Amino acid sequence: MIDDPQLLAMFRMESEERLAKLDSGLLRLEKNPADHELLEELFREMHSLKGAARMLRLMPIENSTHALEGLLNAARKAQGPLTPAGIEALDSGLVNLRAQIQAVISPAPTAPVPPAMPEPGDMAPAVPAGAESFHIETVRVETAKLDDLLTLTGELGVLQGRSRHTRMLLSGMLEQWSQFERDRRQFPSDRRQETITRLGSLLRAVDDGTREDADRLQSALSGLQEQVLDMRLLPLATVFTLFPRMVHDLGRAAGKEVELHIEGADIALDKRILEEIKDPLMHLLRNAVGHGIEAPEDRLRLGKPRAGQIRLAAIREDRHVNIVVQDDGGGLDLEAIRRSAVQQGVFNAETLEGMSPAQIQQVVFLPGFSTVPYVTELVGRGFGLDAVLTNVEALKGGISLDSTPGRGTAFTLRLPVSLTTQRLLLVVANRQHFGLPVEAVEAIRRLPASACFSLNGRVAIHLDGQSILAPLLAAVLALPGHPGDNAAGSIVCVVVRMDGERLALQVDDVLAEEDVLPRPLPAPLKRVRNVAGLAALANGEICPVLNPADLLRSAAQVAAAVVRPAPRPRRSILLVEDSALVRAMEKRIIEGAGYDVVTAVDGEDAIGKLGSRPFAGVVSDIQMPKLDGLGLTARMREDARYRDLPVILVTALASDADKRRGLEVGANAYIPKPAFDQQLLLETLKRLVGT
Repeated sequence: MIDDPQLLAMFRMESEERLAKLDSGLLRLEKNPADHELLEELFREMHSLKGAARMLRLMPIENSTHALEGLLNAARKAQGPLTPAGIEALDSGLVNLRAQIQAVISPAPTAPVPPAMPEPGDMAPAVPAGAESFHIETVRVETAKLDDLLTLTGELGVLQGRSRHTRMLLSGMLEQWSQFERDRRQFPSDRRQETITRLGSLLRAVDDGTREDADRLQSALSGLQEQVLDMRLLPLATVFTLFPRMVHDLGRAAGKEVELHIEGADIALDKRILEEIKDPLMHLLRNAVGHGIEAPEDRLRLGKPRAGQIRLAAIREDRHVNIVVQDDGGGLDLEAIRRSAVQQGVFNAETLEGMSPAQIQQVVFLPGFSTVPYVTELVGRGFGLDAVLTNVEALKGGISLDSTPGRGTAFTLRLPVSLTTQRLLLVVANRQHFGLPVEAVEAIRRLPASACFSLNGRVAIHLDGQSILAPLLAAVLALPGHPGDNAAGSIVCVVVRMDGERLALQVDDVLAEEDVLPRPLPAPLKRVRNVAGLAALANGEICPVLNPADLLRSAAQVAAAVVRPAPRPRRSILLVEDSALVRAMEKRIIEGAGYDVVTAVDGEDAIGKLGSRPFAGVVSDIQMPKLDGLGLTARMREDARYRDLPVILVTALASDADKRRGLEVGANAYIPKPAFDQQLLLETLKRLVGT
């Protein structure tokens, strides 16, 4: 055992990296046993791991690495392809070595592992790499980031000194004022006025200083938080490297040939997400091997390649990452799902008959549902797709499913990049505040109450050619004493979208957006329907953070949207503004005039959203981080797709020179904020865009 904590941490990090490289290398060697360069690389890795074990006097590990090093050395000196028996012996030895190292670096007691090398023919199906509890104990930090942290902490130290100085000034002023209060009748009037003027000047100086300090403090804290969050981000390769060996061994145990292709492993996610997502991904990959990929002979008969293909890919989208687990197997068996659903009492045959194929596919996410009546090494072990869904939603994510019979199945997990901060849209329902994740909010609409109609006995509205449910949020949350439907006046609807489904929630009011640090529900409230967690707002109030996926299911158990003919669609406006308050106000103004509004926080965000849907116009601020409004307009005019798209600049820059710059880059209109008139904005929109 390693008694020194620092040496233990160093050995843990080095051994994990070298084992991952050895594992990946052996899988490549199996496909190309004559790759001499790869043999040299594996030999070096094993030799280095043996040296580390020797330095720490870990004799069983040194013996095992020495034996494996000998096999690799013999193969590299022979200058010929490694035999299948030799590769199998290396695989088996690596499984044994991993267990020995785990017994040393794990704080939990582990059963001793014999150091002897197994014979090639005696190898049992290996336990998948990473099947044990997965925790990331260490994080590597670049020295440049540590330098940035040191600079930020130095700034905080300066601000602490300035706060002491300010406090001393205030104490002195308070003492002078107290003396003045006691003795002011003895002072002549001119002395009294002089004292008041002097104290007023000092007070203004203190006020200016505290404002400057507050701005510097906010900047330093924001930078500090950003650096800490950035250090928590680790590449998905940290988890993805666990799976090639697992898929390989599971396929071999099932008599199948399977190839795993990994994409986007360099994309970074929060450390906690990486730890929590390992089991759901492992289950989806097990399902792909066990349920999806066919036997080699069956695949050849179907005209497919002998080896089944599984794709594990990550795609970054703004503040989210989509992780796709896709196979080219047989796809979901809808008839088997129907039979199992009836047998397990989930649905009756009549209900299933009226469900679409997409709705039947969603049945696999129900608790306890399975089409497999027996347990095997691959499936039927109690961790079903309902658990995958629960785990993903606990990470404030969502999951979607797409399956085509005969062509395969794809699961897409949508996850936030970080769990530490979240931007919420604050709404009011039944006099209570609730937070909705802004990434799930598609639009906010203020409509006349007459826009509501009955759809199968439930309240709905028309939106973009669809009829979608529009229940009261208070009713969805089952709040006591929630009001009934509006019969007159107007309604405010927050439209949320998750995995292609939409829901318009009627709320009493929409407040503002706010960045919060959400916290999971305390025990025993680990899973409360419709609520993802709690957050403390800037005013100190504790606000429930709502779960959009749950809200969709609560509003309608099977489907929330029915396509209906609708009135002429409303025109969409892209609103670009970095101030949350100004953005919320302008959004209300524009939506109140009958437009759909999509918001962006700066020019780069706007460029990314321009392609998401057709827009009738753009309303943008000028002074923004990353890419300002002038740069955005210039970029749009360089792109043939947006060359003629109307652009209105709304900004605090009001000089003639500023206006000229705006028009020179291609803006159609320029509205200074000092003279901002919402009617002027709406008239300009109507003139350039129409209604």
